[in-house]
Amino acid sequence: MSAGIRAALRVNHPGFSLDVDLALPGRGVTALSGPSGCGKTTCLRAIAGLQRTPGNQVVVNGARWQDGDVFVPTHRRAIGYVFQETRLFAHLDVQRNLEYGMRRVPPSARRVSLAQAVELLGIGALMARQPQTLSGGERQRVGMARALATSPDLLLMDEPLASLDAERKREVLPYLERLHGELDIPVLYVTHAPDEIARLADHLVLLDAGRVVAAGAAAALMTQLDLPLAHGDTAGAVIRATVVGHEPDYHLTQVEFAGGRLHLPHRGTRIGQAVRVRIQARDVSLTLHRQSDTSVLNILPATVTELVDDSPGQTMVGLDLGGTRILARITRKSADLLQLAPGTPVHAQVKGVAIVE
Repeated sequence: MSAGIRAALRVNHPGFSLDVDLALPGRGVTALSGPSGCGKTTCLRAIAGLQRTPGNQVVVNGARWQDGDVFVPTHRRAIGYVFQETRLFAHLDVQRNLEYGMRRVPPSARRVSLAQAVELLGIGALMARQPQTLSGGERQRVGMARALATSPDLLLMDEPLASLDAERKREVLPYLERLHGELDIPVLYVTHAPDEIARLADHLVLLDAGRVVAAGAAAALMTQLDLPLAHGDTAGAVIRATVVGHEPDYHLTQVEFAGGRLHLPHRGTRIGQAVRVRIQARDVSLTLHRQSDTSVLNILPATVTELVDDSPGQTMVGLDLGGTRILARITRKSADLLQLAPGTPVHAQVKGVAIVE
């Protein structure tokens, strides 16, 4: 069986058309992002078989769900679907909600046990509760566990955190990371939130007006200056690094990547652990010479690769750190005073950095 997800989708609605041809990894998290109304949810519905259009093609890791005369109905597709609203059965407690999801899967085909789904989402204490007694974060975790209980070949998640406040989002995100790290089930994850892309996504598809603007590795697209994610106050880079040391007296951890070494707040990581680190563009300042009398711990040599105007008076600067790309958002006046241009050697002063996985 060939690995990967192929989705050639053409859907027409009054005033809107979707026309995409997606070739996606058959594992990990692929985020679908873009402005409201760009076609993200329509993509998920078509892949799930809820939006039936002749001529579409959907093949998931070798399984043909739609191709030519083949059309597998939704209830026979091995998918788990998590919506913004969890849609739990109000008359069933959590245990029976989960068991309902399992009934459609014969025991011989179950790859995720009920116990495993419960443990992964941390809902063991909720099993006897009724849905109306759960918090928003708890309901969403139960909804994810119910989707997993169907032992899906593909997990579809349509802005699962959009209805939650910041505190509930912080509650749920670590469980989403566990699903990513511990289950070999590909995930298509619809979101417009850069922080969710940074924490969860391996691959990224950017949509606009029903068309693909860009697709590729999430870390690369987040720093590509001709794309919207690389602009504004939330722009930043995600880099992969390895934990190489701890400084317990200062509650700091040291990580290394291709561009050097960073100090960041300790988060219980172990030596040798691979981590994702996020550096927001607004937290990076530039100097032409390395500063010594400064409170900034993270100062790395870099080369300017490009500059583009950002918001009024602001410039976004692309930087290369030994093959790793980050961004710096500085004032246009600062860029002029430093006479920055592609090829200029600088030192990047990183004032804020955090592990996101």
